[in-house]
Amino acid sequence: MKLLTQEKINEIRNSVNIVDVISSYVSLTPRGKNYFGICPFHDDNNPSMSVSPNKQIYKCFSCGATGTVFNFLMDFEKIPFNEAVKKVAELGGIHVDIGNIKKEKINTTQHQIYDLSLKFYINNINTTQGKKAKEYLHKRGINEVIIKEFQIGLALNSRDSLSKILRKKQFKEEELTKSGLIGKNEYGFYDLFYGRIMFPLYDLNGRVIAYSGRIYDREDNSKYYNTRETELFKKGQILYNYHRARDIARQKNQIIIMEGFMDVIRAHSVGIKNCVAAMGTAITKEQASLIKKMAKEIILCFDGDEAGAKATKACAEELNKIGVIPKVIRLEDNMDPDEYIIKYGKEAFERKISNPISIMDFELSYLKSGKNLNNAEDKTLYIKQIISELNKIDDDILKEVTIRKIVNETNIDEEIIRNHLVNKPKITKKTVTVNLSKYEKAEKNLIYFMLKNAEVIKMYDKKVTFMPTKEYRLLAREISAYYKEFGNINEANFIDYIEGDTELLNTIKKINQNITSEKYTIEEIEDYISVIKEYNVNTAIERFQSKMQEITDPIKKAEIAQKIIDLKKGV
Repeated sequence: MKLLTQEKINEIRNSVNIVDVISSYVSLTPRGKNYFGICPFHDDNNPSMSVSPNKQIYKCFSCGATGTVFNFLMDFEKIPFNEAVKKVAELGGIHVDIGNIKKEKINTTQHQIYDLSLKFYINNINTTQGKKAKEYLHKRGINEVIIKEFQIGLALNSRDSLSKILRKKQFKEEELTKSGLIGKNEYGFYDLFYGRIMFPLYDLNGRVIAYSGRIYDREDNSKYYNTRETELFKKGQILYNYHRARDIARQKNQIIIMEGFMDVIRAHSVGIKNCVAAMGTAITKEQASLIKKMAKEIILCFDGDEAGAKATKACAEELNKIGVIPKVIRLEDNMDPDEYIIKYGKEAFERKISNPISIMDFELSYLKSGKNLNNAEDKTLYIKQIISELNKIDDDILKEVTIRKIVNETNIDEEIIRNHLVNKPKITKKTVTVNLSKYEKAEKNLIYFMLKNAEVIKMYDKKVTFMPTKEYRLLAREISAYYKEFGNINEANFIDYIEGDTELLNTIKKINQNITSEKYTIEEIEDYISVIKEYNVNTAIERFQSKMQEITDPIKKAEIAQKIIDLKKGV
């Protein structure tokens, strides 16, 4: 990275409003002078992240995550500092030359194999051999624009067309066979995909890591054939179309979860682009966490059949584990989103999106299915199941609405239902409670206010000779040195100044955790300094007492005893 002055970095940071940038990733709500939102850096269910437009910093009062707009982008998007600076400069309309940004090295042999296979498949579908495949796609309403955008290709009917090309590139046998594209038997290498339209599957950064191949001109027991899991392709860690939908979902603050990639492609083709798919598998914890970070409003739109209802329920339960309560769209006549949009059009589907049902309305319908509420046993089971579901959610308003619906529907006494409800504790990340000593607390608070005001730095420089804890000692010295160099203290400027020193940044994160006060008194700062001095005095006394035990000379013992007395007097 070409070196930028601290002044230039400050200018770039101040060219944008940190609230505008962070709100494109996380929903923020104004509260007083600051904005608050769900912290994306830990399992947060109550808005614990504060964003200050005046100070141009963010801070989580729960996990301690803190920093400037650069730190947020670095941690959220997993990018280096120079890339974050360049991104902010572009947002702020500032031209800055920081050289070429080195991307994370992910050009592994497996990626090379997939890059070549993608070019091969795309080329195939654009030849005369791909004519039938394109006709099939066009009949299904997949036009040339979508074919190109989603990089849809074709595996030829030949059983070794791709393997021959890859072999010519001198890839090792083990690399070919572990890719999930090539097999080997006693006759040699062969393609695992042949005679299929190839739909690329992507990682979170948009690189092709697998395929789903669909037959189009023959009968086959398996309509779709997917790449088996490989070192690149882990189904439970990705969401189809994530790299395309992410930014749009954040802008809309809404994400729609579907079952299959064809549902997503169909929605995208009519301009509904905030959709992802779980590839027909149950939602995992990793996928749920990705979904939670994308938008506040989460809508589940799975297939309209019984299997889709079960998938909806399973997905909702996984999301509920991390404090997310989704809404639901159910489609008539057992249709999937692809079929529904083809039959009824974009406007009809958009009306569905605008009027989703609550998860509890879905549960009522789902659990009622197959039961006769005039039958005492069915009615009892139904009520018990609904109460069980109510105990899983934290939304008090949704609980109240659902209770009234059950009462009206079943004529059961409301108190009976309420007596079976439990106050489910909010889901929070497990933390280890640490009882800080008064000395460490004094160090943390003193440094916390040193980052806020030069007056406190001056008091530290004048009255504190030694901070007991190494990590706080190093940070305090760095703050003091910064003040001497620049003549002022600004927390955002300082954080950018120490960029790259993870030890110091982690110490700031530790200090910021659970401290919410922005104001202090001189007496309070004096108390912190006194406590630190007390520690240093007690440590010195212990050292002298230990030394006294080692010597026998009465005169020297008396001298040490006097030093101890002087220390105790504070002389």
